[in-house]
Parts: sequence; structure tokens; C-alpha cells
Amino acid sequence: MNVNFQYVNVDVSETLNSFTEEKLKKLFDRYDFLIGATVRFKQDDKNHTKGKICDIELSLPGPRIFAASDEKNYEVAVKETISDLVRQLKKRKEVFKPY
Repeated sequence: MNVNFQYVNVDVSETLNSFTEEKLKKLFDRYDFLIGATVRFKQDDKNHTKGKICDIELSLPGPRIFAASDEKNYEVAVKETISDLVRQLKKRKEVFKPY
């Protein structure tokens, strides 16, 4: 499991890294064709109600899968982004099934 973290205008957080790695590990265990992930945390200062953005890009055979979410805190944003990725991975797994 290769996970790269990028923080854009946000302080680096080890607890957020470990939380995200724990959630991504479940994906990597479930879908063995995953190669790696790039996770970006951003802060949108213009949006005062939400503004915590999490982008996750998954590397796998074929086109990459990308999802992003904007929530009140980063933990909720990570959960929402991963749930979007699960939907995309289920569709992609159907393509890999042998006939």
C-alpha cells in the first residue's frame, strides 16, 4: 500500500494521516488490484460553513479513480470521499470479472 499525503495551505497532521491510512487499508485489502493512493487536504477560506476539502486519487490498472468532498471537518470529508471511491471501485471491479 503506497499512500502519498499532500497538504495545501494546511498544517501536517499525523493523526489525520493515520486515520486516512486506516480507512484506505480497508479498500486496499478488499480490492487487490489497487496500486497506490494520493491524498490531498486543502482549506477553502472563502467557504465558512464547510471549507475542509479532501481529494483522493487511486492508482490502478486502467484510468485512475478520483473523488473529492468538502465538509465541516477533515474526518467527515475522508469518509465521504472514500464512500464515493467505493461506488466507483464496485463499477470498475465488474469490468475485471472474467467471463
